[in-house]
Amino acid sequence: MTQAFDICIRGGGMVGRTLALLLARERLRVALVEQAETKSNGDSVLTGDVRAYALNAKSRALLESLRCWPDAQHATEVLAMQVKGDAGGEVNFSAAELKVPGLTWIVDVPALEARLAEAVRFQPLIELLAAAPDAALTVICEGRSSSTRSEFGIDFDVTPYPQTAIAARLQCEKPHAQAAFQWFSQGEILAFLPIDGAQGNSVAIVWSVLRERVPALLTESAEDFCQQLEAASQGQLGKLALTSGRSAWPLQSAHATRWAGKHAKGSWALAGDAAHNVHPLAGQGLNLGLSDVAALATTLGQREYWRSVDDEKLLRRYERSRKAEVMIMDATMDGLQRLFSRQGASWQSARNWGMNGFERSGLLKLWVARQAMGC
Repeated sequence: MTQAFDICIRGGGMVGRTLALLLARERLRVALVEQAETKSNGDSVLTGDVRAYALNAKSRALLESLRCWPDAQHATEVLAMQVKGDAGGEVNFSAAELKVPGLTWIVDVPALEARLAEAVRFQPLIELLAAAPDAALTVICEGRSSSTRSEFGIDFDVTPYPQTAIAARLQCEKPHAQAAFQWFSQGEILAFLPIDGAQGNSVAIVWSVLRERVPALLTESAEDFCQQLEAASQGQLGKLALTSGRSAWPLQSAHATRWAGKHAKGSWALAGDAAHNVHPLAGQGLNLGLSDVAALATTLGQREYWRSVDDEKLLRRYERSRKAEVMIMDATMDGLQRLFSRQGASWQSARNWGMNGFERSGLLKLWVARQAMGC
């Protein structure tokens, strides 16, 4: 009997919906199983979706091609970025200096999810289902704690970090002026991401703190929490006021040993956080996931006429096209995290000297910036 679907996507988050739209554009019949995408491990505390992602030019172009890019109020263009070390080290990036319209865009997650959901709803080749049907190929986009990955017996190597990320939204005394800020201090990393458009004075934060500090930071008063943030941010945007709940999730580096293969239920492939997790210090997690699904859709859409979508060699081609970039990004983020976690005056001096040297490095700094921007 002919199967009703060419591809089943398990996971209806941003990565899964983007893939569904890309595959439908290739005239493939897609089943999208919208069980909640797992965003965290069981020991996380979630108090509403306060996430915002930094999306680069490559991710923006992909989402614009699907007509899913949010409006300017929900996708704030970053014109400058300042990164500060813990002993005078500093690195600055400027869109004007790099001759680009924006370094990155800080995208409000609920707004992007709404645009993707609307596009999926009006695509006749995508059917939303509550349970996974038979299909030639199953693509797993369920997030880092994927149940299907476990069901299919796919190994997922996890290295926990001694940090937990805390996310929240703040209103600031001073306008953000479309600048993003990041501070490294005593093994912790704080990022302020500008939101609410060019004239906004609100930021989304991601604060990677030592695990033992998390219970107190999640339960203390909003005033005390903001005072700690004002100190950690060196008063950059003045007085701060909490405008949301606080969410937390443990940080880890992780990767699946295989990204594609055969199972009793058919062929499978992984994409996004189900395949890999990297430290969020450079904000590349969703960019990597969107690059995964773009590569998979291209591989399937450009396949030789005699190959079906479940062809194992075809899926290995996708795996090879993505693994190297992800492994390099993971190694880079892991190395930076470990470098800034080292205690002692000599380590502190070395890393801040390195930051200042990188600031003056010219072409190297330009190359790194363009890689991060997806140029």
